[in-house]
Amino acid sequence: MKDPASLVRPEILALSAYHAPPADGLVKLDAMENPYRLPASLAARLGERLAQVEVNRYPLADAPSLKRKLRAAWDVPRELELVLGNGSDEVLQIIALALARPGAVALSVEPAFSMYRISAIAAGLRYEGVPLNSDFTLDEEAVISALGRLRPALTWLAYPNNPTGNLFPRDSVLRIVRAAPGLVVVDEAYHPFAGGASLLSEVARHPNLVVVRTLSKLGLAGLRVGAAIATAAWARELEKLRLPYNVNALSAAAAELLLDETGTLADQAREIVADRGRLEHALDQLARVRRFPSAANFILARVPDAPAAFEGLKQRGILVRNLHGAHPLLAHCLRFTVGAPEENARLIAALTEMLA
Repeated sequence: MKDPASLVRPEILALSAYHAPPADGLVKLDAMENPYRLPASLAARLGERLAQVEVNRYPLADAPSLKRKLRAAWDVPRELELVLGNGSDEVLQIIALALARPGAVALSVEPAFSMYRISAIAAGLRYEGVPLNSDFTLDEEAVISALGRLRPALTWLAYPNNPTGNLFPRDSVLRIVRAAPGLVVVDEAYHPFAGGASLLSEVARHPNLVVVRTLSKLGLAGLRVGAAIATAAWARELEKLRLPYNVNALSAAAAELLLDETGTLADQAREIVADRGRLEHALDQLARVRRFPSAANFILARVPDAPAAFEGLKQRGILVRNLHGAHPLLAHCLRFTVGAPEENARLIAALTEMLA
């Protein structure tokens, strides 16, 4: 036989691809995007800059100018290096590939970002998950026990966590780093909304720690720019697996220009945090909704019937993420991206009507 069923690895056949549903005509509150467009004047400057890009040429292979801009924007210590990716998803894939020795294990908490599992299995790692507590707090003892039992080559922790939104205690994460026999990757995709919480200053102090960042949640999701921040020793190995020219010339040029305008993006992030607080308060007024704490740009909430609520919201023109069935701890949970004020108001009005 020459069909996929006979040739593709069994663990790949068993996977489900990452699904991004169509959102045409809907209020899009499902993908943790920044709801605010660039100011018109900045968008015009961006258009002028992109018109100058020589798209007939390959970009510089290691994007040195973009690296300098990211280093300044993120205040990356001088002794650390950046490995660029086509979004942080590609960075996660590169790391998994680098550590996929025969029989090696990748570990994360659950529920967590689905791409941790997908990237691990795609690379040939055996994936294992350690459940969070029922309130989505970190079960540090269980994680450290799993580290000793499974000896994972790779451990993923999101800081704050996706899809739950909460920020695990810094000291707990560092104890896990020290206890881990392999590499620990701290995914800081939601750093702009976490009140400055970061493990970046710890990377040089721990030989098995790498931090991953992205520009996506800050408001540049369409550019697909992410990076691993690592010691020179780790960066050297990861660079061997980075595909040539993986950050295209248009994305690099756009990111370089917009990283000079971090004040605009930071203002938007502060507004999203303020909007998050207002949305949390509104959700707390709904008697049949349990809202969980968030340090990200989304809020997880449990409702009486998540599939019905998801469909009801969609019928009212609002797309959210239904997490019911993704993990037992996420029973009847929906995830709401923090939108613009009018979008959040529309969400609350629809939920109020549906739950009445």
